[in-house]
Amino acid sequence: MPSAKKKPAAAKKRAKPSALLTALRKALDDGQAEDIVAIDLRGKSSIADDMLVASGRSARQVAALADRVMEALAGRGQKRAPVEGLKTGDWVLIDAGDVIVHLFRPEI
Repeated sequence: MPSAKKKPAAAKKRAKPSALLTALRKALDDGQAEDIVAIDLRGKSSIADDMLVASGRSARQVAALADRVMEALAGRGQKRAPVEGLKTGDWVLIDAGDVIVHLFRPEI
């Protein structure tokens, strides 16, 4: 009897995106963020399940995108999330629990 072949690890299907990831991605898309990428961290990191990376064309847009993410979190009942880098607007890191959001200007 022939042995069953296993699928390579790369062929594993990604779990359905969480509602949080979907909501934050929509907030970034609505704010016209560029180059939005979701990175699956499950099984690779214990700090989060996903990371969203996106860029803005200016410091003002990066700050506005961060505000949109914070508003989306507040709308989901998460009032306070740790934020780094918002003051300058060159890059911003938001710890939304299961999703880490990293926003930046491409030249930075």
